[in-house]
Amino acid sequence: MSSFDTKIAVLLRDDLASWQRLNVTAFLVSGIAHVTPELMGEPYEDADGTGYLPMFGQPVLVFSGTGDVLTAAHTRALGRGLRISIFTDELFHTGNDVDNRAAVRAVPGEKLALAGLAVHGPKNAVDKILKGASLHR
Repeated sequence: MSSFDTKIAVLLRDDLASWQRLNVTAFLVSGIAHVTPELMGEPYEDADGTGYLPMFGQPVLVFSGTGDVLTAAHTRALGRGLRISIFTDELFHTGNDVDNRAAVRAVPGEKLALAGLAVHGPKNAVDKILKGASLHR
């Protein structure tokens, strides 16, 4: 097993429905992939020669926690200067990127109803940001 100096982590609020957890995770990691293309591995190919898209070259760990844990993680991540992707409750009711960004822009940061966030950074910094969260099961 390879060791990485960095960690990719998703933190989900623990009261989300199953479909919401999956949806939020998919959206959140797209932000990480966009700003850190060096995390992407090489394209895949099966034995028949069919090509597939590349994915992250390191694991993505998914955590869960209460709304308070999520709010604290958000504050700690911003305080450490790490870029994060966020998903708020309002985004469950929008249907496109323009409306998504408008919904986030309409709410001050300290009042965001966070459903999840994703972060990539040095392992120790990410571990400190996730204090109080548990590995998603």
